[in-house]
Amino acid sequence: MSALQSGGRGGAAAGGRAALLSIGQVLARLGPEFPKLTSSKLRFLEVQGIVTPRRTESGYRKFTHEDVERLRLALTLQRDHYLPLVVIREYLDDLDAGREPAPLTPPSIVPAPRRYRREELLSASGATPQLLNDAVSTGVLPAAETYDDQHLATLRTLVALDRHSIEPRHVRTLVQSAERQAALVASALAPLLRRTDAASRAKASELAPELSNRLDELRSIFVRAAVDRMLG
Repeated sequence: MSALQSGGRGGAAAGGRAALLSIGQVLARLGPEFPKLTSSKLRFLEVQGIVTPRRTESGYRKFTHEDVERLRLALTLQRDHYLPLVVIREYLDDLDAGREPAPLTPPSIVPAPRRYRREELLSASGATPQLLNDAVSTGVLPAAETYDDQHLATLRTLVALDRHSIEPRHVRTLVQSAERQAALVASALAPLLRRTDAASRAKASELAPELSNRLDELRSIFVRAAVDRMLG
């Protein structure tokens, strides 16, 4: 039995055994251009049909030079044109078949991020001017000319809390806690962040949200336990 099993699209491209790359080597090549690329993202792109690497008898993925270039094109289209993977896959399929691909940048595919001026933010959130002022003065929201959807979500939450007399000054400690949590994650990842190779940076990008989620879970457990004690 051959040590390598042909993977079909992309994976069946020409290339000697010496040219085959592991996931770590692919991350090292593409990481400088796409710092958020992780091994999990590569596996997801495989599942979505963007690339089909070869497999060793042990099941390890092996990528050809053509696979790497296909990934680079797909990631560039996703990053620069905000294209969904289904559109990118169709585009690549057209290239593989020698067809002229459809245009990739119709106006509807590249929506501009929504920005809210002060009055628009107040209207969309249902907040009073005083609540927004309090949120800004306590550092829960920044002082800015325009705001994004995350700011809108924050202000909507403050509106809901305000109904129970929980004011922005009361949740200032949550902002400080979030900053300490981010510092804790950065400290845990410091050995990786000190390295200059792309694979280490990619690993750090993959671990950061996982560590943050674990800390969120732990904080939720502590809060629920404290509330239970309060309720007797």
